Amino acid sequence: MSLKVFSIFMFFLYSLFNQGCVPKIVKSEKVVVKTSVNSDWLYWRGPEGTGVSDQTGLPSDLNKSLIWSHDIQGGGVPVIAGGKAYQFGYYGITDDLQEALVCFDASTGDILWQKRHSDFISDIVYNRYGVGAACVDPASGNVYFQTSPGLLIGYDSEGNKLWERSLMEEFARLTFPNGRTGGPCIDGHLVIIHAITANWGKQGPARDRFYAFDKDTGDLVWSSTPGITPKDSSFAPLTFEDLPDGRRVFYSGTGCGHVVCIDARTGQALWRFQMSYGGVNAGVVIHKDSIIAVHGKENIDSTIIGRMVAIKKPEKMPALGDDILILGKDNEVWRNNGIEAFTSTPVYREGRVYSTIKRGELVCLDADSGEEYWVLKLAPDQIHASPTWADGKLYVPMFDGKVFVVTDEGDHAIIQSEIDLGSACLAAPAVAHGRVFVQSKKKLYCFGSDTPSPPFVVKPQEELKHISSGSTDLISASLQIVPAEFALKAGSSQKFDIFALDTRGKRITKINNYGSDQKNPNWEKWIPPTAKVKSKLDAILEQGVLRADQNASLSAGALKVSYGNLSGVTRGRVLPNLPYKEDFEEGYTFSNTSTDDIAFSYPPLSWLGARMRWQVQDMDENKVAGNTLDRVLFQRAINFIGHMDMKDYTMEADVMTDGDRRTKSNIGLIHQRYIIVLVGNSQKLEVVSNFDRFRHSVPFSIKTKSWYRLKTTVDVDEMGNGLIRAKAWPKDEEEPEEWTLEIEHANAHRHGAPGIYAMSPQSKKKVYIDNISVTQN
Repeated sequence: MSLKVFSIFMFFLYSLFNQGCVPKIVKSEKVVVKTSVNSDWLYWRGPEGTGVSDQTGLPSDLNKSLIWSHDIQGGGVPVIAGGKAYQFGYYGITDDLQEALVCFDASTGDILWQKRHSDFISDIVYNRYGVGAACVDPASGNVYFQTSPGLLIGYDSEGNKLWERSLMEEFARLTFPNGRTGGPCIDGHLVIIHAITANWGKQGPARDRFYAFDKDTGDLVWSSTPGITPKDSSFAPLTFEDLPDGRRVFYSGTGCGHVVCIDARTGQALWRFQMSYGGVNAGVVIHKDSIIAVHGKENIDSTIIGRMVAIKKPEKMPALGDDILILGKDNEVWRNNGIEAFTSTPVYREGRVYSTIKRGELVCLDADSGEEYWVLKLAPDQIHASPTWADGKLYVPMFDGKVFVVTDEGDHAIIQSEIDLGSACLAAPAVAHGRVFVQSKKKLYCFGSDTPSPPFVVKPQEELKHISSGSTDLISASLQIVPAEFALKAGSSQKFDIFALDTRGKRITKINNYGSDQKNPNWEKWIPPTAKVKSKLDAILEQGVLRADQNASLSAGALKVSYGNLSGVTRGRVLPNLPYKEDFEEGYTFSNTSTDDIAFSYPPLSWLGARMRWQVQDMDENKVAGNTLDRVLFQRAINFIGHMDMKDYTMEADVMTDGDRRTKSNIGLIHQRYIIVLVGNSQKLEVVSNFDRFRHSVPFSIKTKSWYRLKTTVDVDEMGNGLIRAKAWPKDEEEPEEWTLEIEHANAHRHGAPGIYAMSPQSKKKVYIDNISVTQN
């Protein structure tokens, strides 16, 4: 079929039913899809991921067409489905600040339900919350969103939780002061996000990674690492396309300055093109055989800031299992150095590209050549917000709080109207049901006709024709194991599904046929040849089920499954029951040498993000863990050592800071989403959930090169009120009866993974930790 950009949501079912094979389905169902009449806005860049809507009858003057508004703060795009509007924003200012997913009646603005979540262990400052968007599954109406600290949650349309993943506590997702979260998107059976993570094992180094979760279960289906070490974060949206060879791909910017192309079904990285040294935060648009992208950072070949580039897609894509293609200047069709857009995504419409740029201008370019048709000055400057095209008009929010309605007159543009919303606009407008939805930093607005929208026109799809497990219509080319990564608690089990994929990445059938006449898949514990830490999971593997007994120890490793001439790999961690103790005395051989000539071993493989930040070494005939100082990027360490749903436990550890009278470092524990830390330079014991939101301390004298014992607990009652307690004392003294610090928290965190924390300002002075203990209360 000819190249066509399909909607991330609305056209998925069409493409599935009209492009050949579908996965094996147990039960035949009828699927209902909405027509383009009153089309919904299911993703932050609209029905086709381009910022374009086919809606008509929209207002040209927003001053005369306000229907309703609601006081919710944020910088996100609302999504609209089935008469409901979903907005990701926040309420409150300081200690009481909470992010929220709010479901409104799209016609009246009445709140139907809302879910609130407190921040934890993030770097977000200046109330930079709610900078993202939810997304809606067109097949089920379920809604998914990601909070700023990385909770990825699915709800049905009535607000019932489907599943929850903590990306920070499960994949070591990083946060940044800018708070740019972005949002997930739905493609088929997948919920896809991307974030900077510093996970474990091969994924230990910090990279901008993409993750695809099963929309029904929350299981990880694949992860992808297409780029290099990032210097920035990125929240660029994904733009999807079906290729002539039947593969489905998406394009996105990354924190390492690239535009990348990823196979949406398998996660295979197909190609990348470096545009800048900083992050590419704007989404891309597709024009013929080119990808048009823009950034607002320093270019790799000049000191000029910002550029828009048309990238010619490679004529031949990598086959399954091939290395990623690295595109260069030869792949440029054109470039325009005058376009500096850090986070604003362009709009593509009928051969023209519209973009707001840093100077506060709206520009219109020829998609074939990159030449400008016209430039329209709208504001002093611009960041984040993107234009939306609908009903022959461009709806353009600006950073100064004004929203313009602009028409393209060919060689110039005309401002039809403008409205001042009184606070900055950071998000693109959403268009649905004959209305225009705009979020300012302080309020959500709905503009349009006060006449009720006509009812949805629906039509049933014909029943699916299913491929049986014995079909030979397509040849299996690879295996996909789900979940692709897991955390197994001692005393529990993990079942895996194996899917055979064709060369296009489509699922042909499920191979879980144990005990049948078909050949059974062969499972084995497997150590990758490139693994720096040779480790196997402490669990029993039998017929596609991994079981960890009650006494299973902390471990990590990979599993390999073979079926005919195909194989696939999954990986995971086994997390022990409490009590958990680590004194570093057994299993560490000091076979490595650090940059400061210290013999060391890597920390436990299953500690998230720890390999690059900690090293086990000898100190006074005792083995301890010390933080690394060879990378200023890693001057801070946040490393989780347990499961995200743990609660009602007590933590203890021996801690020490190196340094002198002027310079010391910080060392502490992470307890149920609170950092409890001895702050060397400030001479205090401190508890933090977010440094700007919840931060309390008491004076405490800290000497360098002296060991202290740190003990912490977090108790939460049925109403959600919490009491965080901590005590610290010199290790060679008796434990004091009184707590050193006791702090109440009205919206306390009810659960959270234990972990360790270190901060060495400018990587100057080391800290050490030993005799870690986590016990059940």
